Amino acid sequence: MIGRKRFILWGILFSLFMLHEPAFGQKLSDPFSPSASSYLVKVNRKIVWGKNIHERLPPASLTKVMTALIAIERANLNAVVKVGKSVERERGSRIGLKPDDRVRVIDLLYATLIYSANDACRALAEYIGGSEANFVRIMNLKAKRLGLRDTHFANACGHDHPNHYSSAYDLAVLTEFAMRKPIFAKIVSIPSVYIRTVDGKKVFKLVNRNKLLGDYPGVSGVKTGYTRKAGNCLIAWAQGRGRRVLLVLLNAPNRWEDARILLDKAFSL
Repeated sequence: MIGRKRFILWGILFSLFMLHEPAFGQKLSDPFSPSASSYLVKVNRKIVWGKNIHERLPPASLTKVMTALIAIERANLNAVVKVGKSVERERGSRIGLKPDDRVRVIDLLYATLIYSANDACRALAEYIGGSEANFVRIMNLKAKRLGLRDTHFANACGHDHPNHYSSAYDLAVLTEFAMRKPIFAKIVSIPSVYIRTVDGKKVFKLVNRNKLLGDYPGVSGVKTGYTRKAGNCLIAWAQGRGRRVLLVLLNAPNRWEDARILLDKAFSL
């Protein structure tokens, strides 16, 4: 009887051990300690590493993934947008749009995603929503539909605000959804591009702020961000060796170094 009980006990312990054995596609022990407050790495859509993945943090310009997604879903990409006076109030990254400039939606998307231009982002939001406030309402409805439980937007471009936050997990879900849109995936993969106003009088050169593009093999997007409260943020997308890697870093002082190390580790699994 005692022998039988010991056999059952060892069987239970073995089963528990096997349940906690890591395998590819399951969350593994961290490969190192990144500088980021929060990060997440997915390989072929499965989380392999993460830290504080549901923590609500300011996402800075990673917000623009949602702004661009809504623009792609709701607007005619060749429609012409008349820029409003509010663009002059935008701070941070800008391309220098002025009130009454006329720019196509697609070109505003280039500026928003490639150069992270807040004036272009604001112009898109007001064109689609009628006002930024109404566009933000649309953003939050979309976040709810996507199941982003730790996300709330207070503006269209990612400015710091107590009620503007997201998480590494939610941003990964949002990015995977956005990357299914061919035009989104195409734009975020472009190293540089020229855009112009409809009358051709103003030309803007946009250089992608994602330093991994053209530097790390297989990287094809997606977005950088920075504000004083958010710190350095990054979403990166890379493919190769039969794997698709998605990386999210929030408040990462050494984001480029951390990103390269995590991508190396992900491709060596």
